[in-house]
Amino acid sequence: MMKNLIIVESPAKARTIKNFLGKDYDVIASKGHIRDLPKTSFGIKIENDEFIPEYRVSADHSKIVKEIKELAKSADAIYLATDEDREGEAIAYHIANAIGKKAQSLPRIVFHEITKNAINKALQNPRIIDMDSVNAQQARRLLDRIVGYKLSPLLSQKIQKGLSAGRVQSAALKIIVDREREIRAFVPVKYYSIDTVFKKDIDAELVKFENQKIEKLTITNAERAEYIVSTLKSEKFSVSDLISKQRKTQPNPPFMTSTLQQSASNALGFSPKKTMMLAQSLYEGVQTHEGFMGAITYMRTDSLNIAAEAISAARELIESEFGADYLPPKPNYYSTSSKGAQEAHEAIRPTNLVFTPEIAARFLEKDLLKLYTLIYNRFLASQMSACVSETQTLVITSQSAELKVGGKKVLFDGFYKVYGDMDKDKLLPNLNIGDELSLQSLKASEHFTEPPTRYSEAGLVKKLESLGIGRPSTYAPTISLLTSRDYVRVEKKQLVPNEVAFDMIDMLEKHFSNIVDSDFTSNLEQTLDKIAEAKANWQEVLNDFYHPFMERIKHGKTDIKSLKVATPIGEKCPECGGELVKRKGRFGEFVACSNFPKCKYSRNIKSQSEEQGSQKPQKELVTIEAPCPKCGGEIVQRFSRRGKFYGCKNYPKCDFISNYEPVVEACPECGGRMVKKELKRGTFHECVECKFKQPLGEQ
Repeated sequence: MMKNLIIVESPAKARTIKNFLGKDYDVIASKGHIRDLPKTSFGIKIENDEFIPEYRVSADHSKIVKEIKELAKSADAIYLATDEDREGEAIAYHIANAIGKKAQSLPRIVFHEITKNAINKALQNPRIIDMDSVNAQQARRLLDRIVGYKLSPLLSQKIQKGLSAGRVQSAALKIIVDREREIRAFVPVKYYSIDTVFKKDIDAELVKFENQKIEKLTITNAERAEYIVSTLKSEKFSVSDLISKQRKTQPNPPFMTSTLQQSASNALGFSPKKTMMLAQSLYEGVQTHEGFMGAITYMRTDSLNIAAEAISAARELIESEFGADYLPPKPNYYSTSSKGAQEAHEAIRPTNLVFTPEIAARFLEKDLLKLYTLIYNRFLASQMSACVSETQTLVITSQSAELKVGGKKVLFDGFYKVYGDMDKDKLLPNLNIGDELSLQSLKASEHFTEPPTRYSEAGLVKKLESLGIGRPSTYAPTISLLTSRDYVRVEKKQLVPNEVAFDMIDMLEKHFSNIVDSDFTSNLEQTLDKIAEAKANWQEVLNDFYHPFMERIKHGKTDIKSLKVATPIGEKCPECGGELVKRKGRFGEFVACSNFPKCKYSRNIKSQSEEQGSQKPQKELVTIEAPCPKCGGEIVQRFSRRGKFYGCKNYPKCDFISNYEPVVEACPECGGRMVKKELKRGTFHECVECKFKQPLGEQ
């Protein structure tokens, strides 16, 4: 009886494939890379400008290698079935070498989904290992080892022990640090908006005044704002135009790795790392109503291609479930703008559209179901008709001003039918040209420009992709590395660099600018793509990088000034009487005893970011005439993330706060405390005790 051996990467994938095949097949998992560069040495021999990697079978893989060798001895055919990307190609290459076989002597099978049909089709169409892809992966691995092994010790020597540098990691860290520099350098600008509401709660935007176009920062002083308000209050308004336009909104393409990570973050609150772990499980196999199988296609992809049979299945389902109106005349095809996208791959999609989210809810745990539903709906929607809506613009004019009110009416929901969350219509009131409108409220509001926001994990993935830094398989690991090494911390879902990150990037910018330069890193990624396409020689690429880089390392050892110098601060240690010095740590500067490690006294110093707080604009404290009802002190206007509020100036001794401005006058009904309220329907005083209301201007 013939016996065939299939070698895959993960045990989950092995179990799924074994379910599809008979007793003639053994399926075993290599559990990832079974050979790699050694962890305790450089591991690259350089002879006559040739880079020779010294691969080793790791200790934790020696047992599995022995098992594969034993099964290989009795196998009539050995199939290498690792993932179809460079990493998978390299793993297949190393498996062949580790079991004593010539790499290109073993049949290599590939598939984008783990289903019975896909596996059988792959077995009928084997190929050989693509050595160009293997060499591209080797070039990447050796480049990363050169940077990490040669540059990291220099960072540790000059800045702080235990630091590491990486080719993609350092470029990503610079992006985060540059954004934080922008935030710290930000100077808020005061501006005013003219908030206009016509009767029947019609909110209008002032777009022109005295023939001047009004934009966000057009009105920058209170006098001008008050002049506009007083002018408009004296004028009459009427409808001068009604503009209606039809608009088509096309569906988004199916997911690729980067967009899946971004959408899962925004819609589900998943980190890129969690998203990829869940997607891996869905790809490798889950229990379905039709048995155990892969529920989605390969999740590390930068392609938007879709198999013809998948498009056909989607179109059949759309027509039967939603009707012919929701099916475009021709299939929707998409192409990616990602640099170096591997178009031979597929986008991320369900493998079986019959396995609907409703059915999946019986088999998948909560988070797996959420991600599967996201992928399923996105793919189905991508093959549906566009949404058709009518945009409406109401133009209102007076003698000196022009205002606009926008509305929208959905005429056909199209692909939104899948999501069930189409935005509600915003219908304008039934008005005609020439109709007069009366003001309901009109005021000038003070604002301050906000600093740029920090990157979220999803935002950083989007930025890396747009710059061509890294590839689908590197996004999540890069972010995990930055956070695990404490170069970056996550606060309220935003990436905040720790102080050591600034020192690292400062040094790299001055002495190793190419390592943190996004263009250089992107170009290097494109060079790796050329190696995979047999358009560049991997040894030449390594040589071109290595020698100039090592020259800079050599000069850096003597030319770069150390930041480890401890600076005396003129104080004595309260514990041992020794001299206190200022040192730099991973989270910024701190004070410690010079007798360390004998004396372990230390204390923190507030970093610049802590001193600046959230970097929100610092507005002047405006004093309100009314006294504090708790202590009689002054009431001041303050600002928080939620907006304006009023509090006692004696805080924290007095903790009085109010969302509304206190006023001096007592309530004429009960003598209670009154506050000023500004709402769309007008401004008035209200008693906090009996709720008596008095419109402003009335006595």
